[in-house]
Amino acid sequence: MVTALQDASPKNDHKREVFMATSVTVPMVGKIVSVSVKVGDRVKEDDQVAILEAMKMEMPVVAPVGGVVKEVCVLAGQEVEAEMPIAYIESC
Repeated sequence: MVTALQDASPKNDHKREVFMATSVTVPMVGKIVSVSVKVGDRVKEDDQVAILEAMKMEMPVVAPVGGVVKEVCVLAGQEVEAEMPIAYIESC
């Protein structure tokens, strides 16, 4: 899913940068075991973004597109819902 995000810096909160980004979503309800990326990281399509624990199994959550990570929305240990966005990637 491509989403328009707004980024406001604390110094100039009246100026906002808008960019188009693709969301990285989890396939099912579970818990984030670890997050493999941070804002600014470059990723390729199918690179691991996080590890999700669901139904007593751990599975990788991968990038649907290549680009630059613009936002990470979860922390390790956080419970997530199905189809919840956990990160946003701006395509290059």
